[in-house]
Amino acid sequence: MSSHREAPEISKDPVADSTDVYAFMSPDKAGMVTLIANYIPLEAPDGGPNFYEFADDVLYEIHIDNTGDGNPDISYQFRFTTVNNIPSSFLYNDGPITSLTPPSPSSNWNRQQTYTLTRVDNDPRNRWGSSSVVLGSGLLCPPCNIGPLSTPNYAALAATAVHSVGAGPFSAQVFVGQRAEGFYVDLGAVFDLGDLRGFAGDHAGGPAAGLMNGMPGVNSTADVNVHTLALQLPAAELTRAVPKGAGDPAAVIGVWTTASRQRVRVWGNWFDGGDLRSGPWTQVSRLGNPLVNELLIGIGAKDVWNTQPPTADGTEFLNYFAEPLLPQLLPSLYPGVFPALAAYNIGSPNTRPDIEAIFLTGIPAGVITQAPTFTNYNGTGVKADMLRLNTAIPPSSSPNSLGLLGLDVAGFPNGRRVFDDVATIALRAVAGATLGYVVPAFKADGAAGVVDFGLTTGATGTDLSAKGTEDYLKVFPYLGTPYCGYRNPSATPVSVAP
Repeated sequence: MSSHREAPEISKDPVADSTDVYAFMSPDKAGMVTLIANYIPLEAPDGGPNFYEFADDVLYEIHIDNTGDGNPDISYQFRFTTVNNIPSSFLYNDGPITSLTPPSPSSNWNRQQTYTLTRVDNDPRNRWGSSSVVLGSGLLCPPCNIGPLSTPNYAALAATAVHSVGAGPFSAQVFVGQRAEGFYVDLGAVFDLGDLRGFAGDHAGGPAAGLMNGMPGVNSTADVNVHTLALQLPAAELTRAVPKGAGDPAAVIGVWTTASRQRVRVWGNWFDGGDLRSGPWTQVSRLGNPLVNELLIGIGAKDVWNTQPPTADGTEFLNYFAEPLLPQLLPSLYPGVFPALAAYNIGSPNTRPDIEAIFLTGIPAGVITQAPTFTNYNGTGVKADMLRLNTAIPPSSSPNSLGLLGLDVAGFPNGRRVFDDVATIALRAVAGATLGYVVPAFKADGAAGVVDFGLTTGATGTDLSAKGTEDYLKVFPYLGTPYCGYRNPSATPVSVAP
């Protein structure tokens, strides 16, 4: 979670495994959109001597739909090149890495990566009508954060990997490299038959296992890293037209990421030049909204879902959104805790239109009664899993990590900020906290509005830190400095309950 090792096949291919997607209006730069796609889940900071990196044989893309049809109107493509500066050395570096320089045999840094960034504009009316612009090539990635001797003053070093690319209508800032994992969740609890520590004593199997209510959560991702693709662009570059206001469908963009591999691979060896890859690119990973493939799609369809475009969600996969399994299980896992949800589950119809709206269509104006003008609905009704962002809604001056559930209209599911507590938001949604907005007769159980993982008190004011164990940056690329193996904690920190 949010999409770490979420499907059987992609769990065996971590360099192509997208873990999280973020899209939000930049809090420190008016009118700028930040897009982030993370890959390579659960990186151990001390994972040498072969530290983590993007793959040269994978096409990474961040897609934007600005017409509401579920197809990419704009795509940003990332391709990587890796060089061994010192082939005879087994080390990642043979001395301190104090600056980013082009790959060179004289560098202390042995294993260096550069990348090319290309913007592709697609014409949906003509399959041959796309145009592409190379925004930058030979762009330098920072190294992984090895330790105080290898990567001294890492934060300053990584900051030099923020590049300005393009010009005019295609200008952007880009950062590609290792970051601290910004997503937080209690994986050990949720995958232990849905053991929610705050309610553990009420679990059907809790008393027999000696579990009690109020147990603090454990942040399973508190000491791991990811690899990040981050872009910061003017909103006007991404929307189909200048929006007339927050109620204009033209203000809404849909965002998702994909990773693709070429269809043919012929295995070779080092002596004859290695493997041969050819043929068209085939999508192997997809991620828009958090937790979709993780918690909604059935295990028999997860690998197929990863290969399909968002437009397939309204047809091939609609039942997983309309009749999700987890809301049906909660009343059985916690007898007596969710009676309203249990009654709804056996009623007719017992579908979940709120889940469909959050993940597949966006939320029309008037649905959120406490914020009646809010919308991230694109006006078409096309059902496709995309992270939808209303670019006409400015950043919040008092952000709440519960996003829209906390009446912060600048947060998830209106896009997603790095500190948004999407695991708790999704858990409360499936427990029925959002159902009453679209089915007024339904009155949610009290537990639906308070259940959480016990990991955050929420971001406040201009502080981007959503929890005490995470240090987010206040500037692009916002995700914090990656953990280094030398100082990595010996045990996963336990959060302090609010």
